[in-house]
Amino acid sequence: MIERKSLGIAVVGAGRIGSLRARLAAEYPAVNFIAVSDADPARARDLAREVGAQFHSGDNLAAISRPEVNAVIVAASEGEHALPVMQALEQGRSVLVEKPLALTLAEADRIIAAVEKRKANLRVGYSRRYKDRYLIAKEQVIQGRVGKIVGAAARVYNSRSQAFAMLKRNPGATPVVDALTYYVDLLNWLLEGAHVTEVFARGQKGVLKAAGHDTDDVSWAILTYSDGTIASLGVSYALPEKYPALGHAARVEVLGTEGVMILDDDHTDQLMYTEKGVPHVYLPDHSVNMVFLQSGTPGDWALGEFLGPIANETRAWLDHLALGKPCNLATAPEARRTLEITLAIEQSAKSLKPVALPLAK
Repeated sequence: MIERKSLGIAVVGAGRIGSLRARLAAEYPAVNFIAVSDADPARARDLAREVGAQFHSGDNLAAISRPEVNAVIVAASEGEHALPVMQALEQGRSVLVEKPLALTLAEADRIIAAVEKRKANLRVGYSRRYKDRYLIAKEQVIQGRVGKIVGAAARVYNSRSQAFAMLKRNPGATPVVDALTYYVDLLNWLLEGAHVTEVFARGQKGVLKAAGHDTDDVSWAILTYSDGTIASLGVSYALPEKYPALGHAARVEVLGTEGVMILDDDHTDQLMYTEKGVPHVYLPDHSVNMVFLQSGTPGDWALGEFLGPIANETRAWLDHLALGKPCNLATAPEARRTLEITLAIEQSAKSLKPVALPLAK
């Protein structure tokens, strides 16, 4: 019989993703205590009432330090990960932090040093790893059905409305660092064992620049891996405001010596039009009349259940902690490598030159 460890979870950040993860944790059998914190105490209180949490506060450390807590979900905005992550590690907690691990390599290195010092269990939420089509693709790679991977491509599109929200939260949360990062991580995972040695990128400014953000509308990069594999990655978060995707419109291709995989993740096969409008999963004041169903990046509600990557990922992490099951969530060193690649893409696009990895410190 598998022994189940009891869990007390602190959720730092009561926004959209923090709220989803709190609800999923509240339904998990091994979780017997939940604390919620947010910079807005009223938002923490409201989420705590919704999920039946036993503690809420406007002070992150107060929630993290509760004696009942042994694991922490950090779902604060991108530029505010480092402090609560470090506080959780200092308290000896296991940690799940949303991507990216940090916005600078210096912050990422501080976190990794703390993880190594305490032999801590820290995972980073790159939820594409828990989307069914990509899990199945990873299995084909493991089974050797595509042979040696020699090339890959990934691109992701989204509307400018989400880019504006991201950049308003933090100018460093650019489409490359905050969105293309998912697909950098995904390709690194599929190409496990190889590492990126060079990045060559180009970008083009337009509507985001006109709105006051010094950020490219379109970015394309070529990555060279240590085993010779070449990968092409692209991102545009500048599509029209009412574009039907409620999150990522993506496509991933894997080219091997024995096979090929074409993973169409645009969701154009599931189209709905409604005069009533469909709310955006990330943007509370935004709705569209035409929508690609299942294009919301975290997943979707259906008949009272939340389905999709965030649900799969959260439950896998909880299984990992409570039951000791292995999980596919990114480790801190893996997340640091992904951050470095995204920063190199932006550096190459700005300098118009190839950038060798690792980056100089």
